[in-house]
Amino acid sequence: MPKLLIGLGLALVILTVYTLVDCAVFDRKRIRGLPRWVWIFVIVLVPLIGPLLWLLVGHGRSSPTTRSFRAVAPDDDLDFLRGLNGGGVNVGNANSDIGQNRPFNEKDQQERIRRMEQDLADLDKNDPAPGETTKKKKKNEPGEGEQPGRRDA
Repeated sequence: MPKLLIGLGLALVILTVYTLVDCAVFDRKRIRGLPRWVWIFVIVLVPLIGPLLWLLVGHGRSSPTTRSFRAVAPDDDLDFLRGLNGGGVNVGNANSDIGQNRPFNEKDQQERIRRMEQDLADLDKNDPAPGETTKKKKKNEPGEGEQPGRRDA
């Protein structure tokens, strides 16, 4: 009988240490019921029931039911690329445009590229030449600019 009690006591200590460590390192977002510090007190202060409650209630669900979200660049996310309307990116079927059920049209894409190049050329045309300024020198009004007798540090 004493060997059985020693064995059960050892099993209880092992269970308590296991659940204590599990609670301490478990993901904070998946802990259910009580805050982590309360679970640690329950595990330590209520010998058999505390560890069992942690395993049954507080431990949370395993990862198959929870989704792991991973940061994905937009050009690697196929759902994002499929959602683009006329984005010019072709994913999967080469015979369809993204987000539309029409055949891929090389002529439309060439026209789009031509328009974009024209827009860029128009933007370059509006930029001043090097050394040229776009600001006009404005007339000093009272209270602005240089004033006689004023010393700036």
